Amino acid sequence: MRLRALLDTHTLGLRLLGGEEELDRTVRGVMTTDLRDPSRYLSGGELVLTGLAWRREPEDSERFVRILATAGVAGLAAGEAELGSVPDDLVQACLRHRLPLFSVVEDVSFASITEHVVRQVSSERAGDLAAVVDRHRRLMTSGPTGGGPEVVLDLLGSDLDLRAWVLSPTGRQIAGSTLADAGPELSGELAARLAGEHLAAARSGRRGPHRVTVEPGAATGTAADEARGKPEEARRPGEGPASSTFSLFPIRHEGRDLRRTLLSDWLLAVEADAGDWSEERLDLLHGVTQLIVVERDRRDAARTVRRRLAQEVLELVQTGAPPAEIAARLRVAAPVLLPGLGAAPHWQIVVARVEWEDGDVPGGPVAQSLLEEMLVDPGTFGPEPSDRIAVAHTGDEAVALVPLPVPDEPGAPSAAGLHATELLSAVQGPLGRGLADDGRLTVGVSAAVHSAEGLRGALEEARHARRVAAARPGRVCAAGHEELASHVLLLPFVPDDVRRAFTARLLDPLREYDRKHRAELIPTLEAFLDCDGSWTRCASRLHLHVNTLRYRVGRIEQLTGRDLSRLEDKLDFFLALRMS
Repeated sequence: MRLRALLDTHTLGLRLLGGEEELDRTVRGVMTTDLRDPSRYLSGGELVLTGLAWRREPEDSERFVRILATAGVAGLAAGEAELGSVPDDLVQACLRHRLPLFSVVEDVSFASITEHVVRQVSSERAGDLAAVVDRHRRLMTSGPTGGGPEVVLDLLGSDLDLRAWVLSPTGRQIAGSTLADAGPELSGELAARLAGEHLAAARSGRRGPHRVTVEPGAATGTAADEARGKPEEARRPGEGPASSTFSLFPIRHEGRDLRRTLLSDWLLAVEADAGDWSEERLDLLHGVTQLIVVERDRRDAARTVRRRLAQEVLELVQTGAPPAEIAARLRVAAPVLLPGLGAAPHWQIVVARVEWEDGDVPGGPVAQSLLEEMLVDPGTFGPEPSDRIAVAHTGDEAVALVPLPVPDEPGAPSAAGLHATELLSAVQGPLGRGLADDGRLTVGVSAAVHSAEGLRGALEEARHARRVAAARPGRVCAAGHEELASHVLLLPFVPDDVRRAFTARLLDPLREYDRKHRAELIPTLEAFLDCDGSWTRCASRLHLHVNTLRYRVGRIEQLTGRDLSRLEDKLDFFLALRMS
C-alpha cells in the first residue's frame, strides 16, 4: 500500500506533519517501538509507530530519525498521548531526512493502525494470498468459537500447501493442523530441537525467520519422504531420503527486550525453506504471526483469574494468615483449577527464579510464564491444560500452586505429584539455549500437602529446594524436596522456642557486632544469600568493592564459626533470617 492511502482512512486518526512529497512510498509492513535504536528489527519499508518514550531531550529526535532513514522505513507515526503533541524537533528531523511524519490522536490505538496496515498490505501486494490473511483474521477474532491457531494452520495447509505448527519455548505443541491429510505430527524430540534453535538464533541477534535442516526420519518420527506422502518405492533408484528444512518465525510483540519475553514467546515452525520465498509470502507469514499474537494475548488475559487466586493464596501464606482463612481461599480456587472434582485436592508448590547477570531485567513475569508452560505434560497438545495451574510472581521469583486430585477418588490419577528431574528433562535443552551465557533458571519443588496448614511448609520447602538447585552449575537447574537435608525439611514446623534459640545462636553475634561497629553485617548477609553467593552481583547490589564484601563475609564467618561457601551453612543462615 502507499502512505497516501493512510490519510484517506479518517478512523485511523493520522495527521500529516511533513513529507507530503514522499507519500507515494510503498508500505511493506508495520512496527511499533519505543526503543532508542530499533535498527536490528527493521528491514525497510515499514510504517514505524512510536509513543515517543525514547525521547528524553530534543537531540534524541535527530538520532532516532537518522536510524529510521538509514534503515529505509517508509514513514513514522508518533502518538500524542505521551507528550500531548508531536515535538517540533522531531518534525524538523523528519524534514531533514525526508521521512514522512504523521501524528496519531490519543484515542486511536496503535493496534488499530497495525491491523489496518497488515490487512491493506496483504491485500494490495499479495493478491489472492491476502484473502487467506483476512480469513485468518476473521476466524481468529470471531469469539470463542472462532477456531484459534488451528484454523490458521489449516488455512496455511489448504491454501498455501504449508505444514506448520505453533510451539511453546520448550517445544511443546500448542497447535497443529487438523486437516485429515496434514500428515504425521511433529515428533517431540524435533519440536524441542526447533525451539532450542529458535531461542539460540534470537539471542544471537539474527533476524527471523531462522532456518533449520534436519536429517531424514527426524521430521515427524518417520522418514521425511513419508512425511511428505512420498512412499519408499516411489523414489528413483539411487535416490536417498531427502532432508527437511524448517523455517522458524517468532510470535511476539515487535520491539520488546528479548529477555523479557523470549522464554515465554510462542514460535511458528513451517516445514519449508523461507530463503526461497518472495517478499509477498514472507509478509503474509509475518501477518499470520501477528494474528497468533492476538490469540496468545487473549489466552493470557483468560489466566488473570487463576493468577489472582495464586497471588491471594501466596500472600495469605507468607503473612502467616490463619489456616482457616487459607483453606477458605483454597475452596474458592479448587473448582476453578479442577472443575468437576468434588473433593478438595492435595496441593504442591513449585518455585522458579529467572535471573540475568546484569540485573536490569526483572525475571518474575518470565518465570511465571515459564512455570505455566513447564507444569503441563509435554505430551499434551494445546494451551488448555495450563488452565489448571495458578502461578503468581514477585520480583524475580514465580510461585505455582499446583492442584493434585485426591488419589482415592474414582477415576482420579495418583497424587504423587511433580518431580524435579522430570521437569528439568523436559525443558533443559531448549531453555538453556535461550538463557545463553547471561541468564539462569532455577526451580524448586515441594512435596504434596493435604491441607492449608501444610502450605507454609511447602512454600519454604520449595524455596529451599530452589536454593539447592542454585548451588549447582548449569543454566537450568532444578531440585526437589527429597534432596533437602532433614533439618531444612523440619525447621518450618518446629516450636517457637526452638526457632528463637536457633536464630539467636546464628544472628545474635552479628547483631551485637553491628550495634557496636555499624558494620552492616546482617544486611550484607541477607544480600549475599539473596544473590545466591555471587560476589559480583552482591557487591553491585550493595555498591561495595568486592574486597570490602569479602572482608564482611569473612567477619560473619569468624563471629559465627560458619562457612558461607558450604550449602548447609547458607541454608541455616537463610532459615535464621527468615524466622527472626
